[in-house]
Amino acid sequence: MKNKIILITGANIGLGKESARQLSLKGNTEKIYLACRNLEKAIQAKKDLEDMTGRNIFEIILMDISDPDSVKKAVSSLPQAVDALILNAGGQGGKDPLSLSPSGMTNIAATNLLGHMVLVDQLIKMNKIKNEVVYVSSEGARGIKGVMKKPNIKTNSVDEFISILNGSFSDPKFDGSEAYGYGYIKYIGALWTSANARKYPHIKFISVSPGNTRGTAGYDNLPTLTKFFFKYLLAPIVMPLIGMIHSIRKGAARYVEVLDNPKIETGSFYASKEGKVIGEMIDQRTVFPEFKNIAFQDNADIAMHSFLK
Repeated sequence: MKNKIILITGANIGLGKESARQLSLKGNTEKIYLACRNLEKAIQAKKDLEDMTGRNIFEIILMDISDPDSVKKAVSSLPQAVDALILNAGGQGGKDPLSLSPSGMTNIAATNLLGHMVLVDQLIKMNKIKNEVVYVSSEGARGIKGVMKKPNIKTNSVDEFISILNGSFSDPKFDGSEAYGYGYIKYIGALWTSANARKYPHIKFISVSPGNTRGTAGYDNLPTLTKFFFKYLLAPIVMPLIGMIHSIRKGAARYVEVLDNPKIETGSFYASKEGKVIGEMIDQRTVFPEFKNIAFQDNADIAMHSFLK
């Protein structure tokens, strides 16, 4: 295993914490940096992980992934280069997902994209990333049958991507039923990841979806009725019965599966088979040609970087 030192964003809870646990059980893992924005929660997560694994290899890096200045400060404080980076932090953007962050991106876009872009750029600039970057996308990036429509992208132009990121995109007008553009944002993130694979060929860049996973905080900031429906009815009862959700361990195992895996190509996006949300993963480029379009990838990269002040 070549990835001995790993940094995971959003590592104090859910998939980030579980992936830290699983990676720590690989014997060659020497250190895992837990990038978290809340010190108290990070300290508790570190203690939990040490108790669960019996290993004292976890270190805390304070980082608010929606704040570029916080990310830059965290990278500067990082005492060594990391071999692998898992861009796991994300979510629905808090209580006001479509309000604008200081960058001009909506809160949901900033939470899922902005800080990760800055983090990758800064790590590369400071020679602090060696081998692999995994961006956590979603099946929503190509649609989930019966749950989330395929993103209604018309041109894949820089301007169209900017309109999605700043919330001015209006077809459809993002609301709770579209999860505030979550699938659209993860689509842009997957394209950006592939653009990086070509820009930085010495580093492997991969997008992966954890699949539809129960036990995460993903539903917490949805509108009250929607949250109740998903969190207390669909996720724990209905979806397991029809094979549309899996455990947090299986979701995090997807991160571990693609890391340090010679069968996984740089620039690829791995998620469930078309029409599925769990189970075997495949390269989405083989069924959704948008993900291998170089012009689309570059447009996503340009659009995201246009929000840097």
